[in-house]
Amino acid sequence: MEQYRVKPGQQIKLGEWNPADKSGLPAGKKAGGKQLRALNGQLEALQERLYAEGKHKILIVLQAMDAGGKDGTVRHVFEGVNPQGVSVVSFKKPSALELAHDYLWRVHQHAPGKGQITIFNRSHYEDVLVVRVNNLAPEGVWSKRFEHIVAFEKMLADEGTTILKFFLHLSPDEQKARLQARLDEPQKHWKFNPADLEQRKLWPEYMKAYEDVLSKTSTEWAPWYIVPANRKWYRNLVIGRVIVETLQGLNSQYPQPDFDPAAVTIE
Repeated sequence: MEQYRVKPGQQIKLGEWNPADKSGLPAGKKAGGKQLRALNGQLEALQERLYAEGKHKILIVLQAMDAGGKDGTVRHVFEGVNPQGVSVVSFKKPSALELAHDYLWRVHQHAPGKGQITIFNRSHYEDVLVVRVNNLAPEGVWSKRFEHIVAFEKMLADEGTTILKFFLHLSPDEQKARLQARLDEPQKHWKFNPADLEQRKLWPEYMKAYEDVLSKTSTEWAPWYIVPANRKWYRNLVIGRVIVETLQGLNSQYPQPDFDPAAVTIE
């Protein structure tokens, strides 16, 4: 999966990254589903040990254009995990209370605790993406935030948080098809927001903003992965594989009991 990892200082041009690529795990959809089920089983076991040990903290950041598959990623990659040890946080339009504080205030309070995996469905990066593209703050304000965010993530990492960030790279044509499906299928109407079409018109501006995010904030302690997202099954496999390999590297273990289980008799 290293081919999708953005190296620190690497200058990203998203036009050079194929959103339909599947070269890292050259399996078809059927075989990919089988591989994902195996990864689900591994993730479930690894997350259980992580939770029981209560030592490591995991932060997973998902960013994408509308219909990029953030919800689907959470649903499929994390199927079967213990809900006591995994939480999902979605950052919407800031409230009045949140706007009264610095932009990272609402984010920091959701950082994972020991033994926890926290998934950010959108994140602090909205403050250098949506804010920038929609001119919600002047460049003199949002341009300083790249440095803030790198420092914030370094602090989390220094305090024991393992950070993985995934940009779900979708093509404009695939986004169009997914948005159309939300109109065509009544059970998906709730997912459609006409405002998404206005944001779609700003695609070039968003791609430039994402290029800056990926180029300026991928670090050794908080790497970005550019995940080909046109094929949902492949997107899930890439993300699942990265997470499983990362958890395997932590080598979490079940804690040893402070008593002799063999000496206990339950009457």
